[in-house]
Amino acid sequence: MKDTLDRIEQKLAVLSPDSVELIDDSEKHAGHAGAKGGGGHFVLIIVSPLFEGKSSQARHRMIHAALGEMLEREIHAISIKAYTPDEI
Repeated sequence: MKDTLDRIEQKLAVLSPDSVELIDDSEKHAGHAGAKGGGGHFVLIIVSPLFEGKSSQARHRMIHAALGEMLEREIHAISIKAYTPDEI
């Protein structure tokens, strides 16, 4: 799963984050249909100046766009908290 975490962080680099905290929460979902298919469950806390002036929905869309095809297979579920540097 470390490879998946590394790939997620690499893809999020396009958002110029000040910080990224990524937690693999998959073990809490063992037996869940998504876990059986190999998709992980993650918690993401990300701080980026690019989120300035953007709604929560827009920030999530930016993150989903950055992760792209990973959302189809490697990531079954991701809980997102996205902040600007001023919001921390």
